[in-house]
Amino acid sequence: MDIDHLTAAQAAAHADRARQTLTAGAAHIRPATIRQWAARGHLTATGLADDGRTRTYRLADVARAELATRARALRLVGIPES
Repeated sequence: MDIDHLTAAQAAAHADRARQTLTAGAAHIRPATIRQWAARGHLTATGLADDGRTRTYRLADVARAELATRARALRLVGIPES
């Protein structure tokens, strides 16, 4: 796995670990979430995976998108923003 460029599934796994730590398991990030972040302009695809059709995202960009959407996610699960 190229740690700099992740598929939506790989990106979701990385972002989900961070979100799980902050929410004590209450909020999850799925591959569909990564694709929604891209569709909404929070995240930009940087290339294609080896299969030639799966988009990839930079890990640093995924982290920024997770941070940008974190406050809303925490409110949705009832955890006040600190």
